[in-house]
Amino acid sequence: MATIAFIGLGNMGGPMARNLVKAGHTVRGFDMVAKNVEAAGALACKSAAEAVKGAEIVVTMLPAGPHVRSVYDEVLPVAAKGTLLIDCSTIDVDSARAVAKKAEGYSLDMVDAPVSGGTVGAEAATLTFMVGGSARAFERAQPVLAQMGKTIVHAGGPGNGQAAKICNNMILGISMVAVAEGFSLAEKLGLDAQKLFDISSKSSGQCWSMTTYCPVPGPVPTSPANRDYKPGFTADMMLKDLKLAVSAAQGAGQATPMGAAAQSLFALMVSSGRGGLDFSGIIKMLQGR
Repeated sequence: MATIAFIGLGNMGGPMARNLVKAGHTVRGFDMVAKNVEAAGALACKSAAEAVKGAEIVVTMLPAGPHVRSVYDEVLPVAAKGTLLIDCSTIDVDSARAVAKKAEGYSLDMVDAPVSGGTVGAEAATLTFMVGGSARAFERAQPVLAQMGKTIVHAGGPGNGQAAKICNNMILGISMVAVAEGFSLAEKLGLDAQKLFDISSKSSGQCWSMTTYCPVPGPVPTSPANRDYKPGFTADMMLKDLKLAVSAAQGAGQATPMGAAAQSLFALMVSSGRGGLDFSGIIKMLQGR
């Protein structure tokens, strides 16, 4: 078992760290909210640097690129030789590649490993990790990631994990809007939601946003629609990921008109004060509720 520094133990990082504790690792934690460290069962440290001293592996789960850059500016100079760095944050590709390059300058292996699966997947250790980094770094990270997730995919070099994450979530955001529009139209036309689900879930309209996360109550009992859109993945987080995707597309010279449209719709949802709802709650806005 290893000594692991875990920095950022919020809604996602907390349960991920708990799974590492359950696996028998010694987890040294740091979070701006001290109670999050205790809730995860980690040993509390006063700073990121303190958590990293003596650790063999560093895992970070932070809000955005500037936070990741700042934390690794603090962490890299104190990390011991041979320390493996795993950043599970969802951030911009440029920041991921910049931090990986700095880590290389310290002769440290690093992967960017953003996740899919939400808080439910974090609790159940069934997350999907999209991993960017060298083959050697991926090989070292895989056993640790396997204790927090179920599917681990090497997406390529540094930053490619982030690229995979934002492309995937752009598809997810767009498809949720499409499903919400379809079910909203069905209601107006007098078509029962269950009937539409029974037909479309077995037809060409089938997608994850419908069959796993259906935005209307009833057809999928485990979807957030059945608990007043209490989030597994908030509209705030979806908007963040769509902004990352659209910004990356602009930088790459790639048109993403549907991604931009989805971003605008989720921005309206968030600006109306509903950013804390699950992103599938976009249907309420489309229905004018």
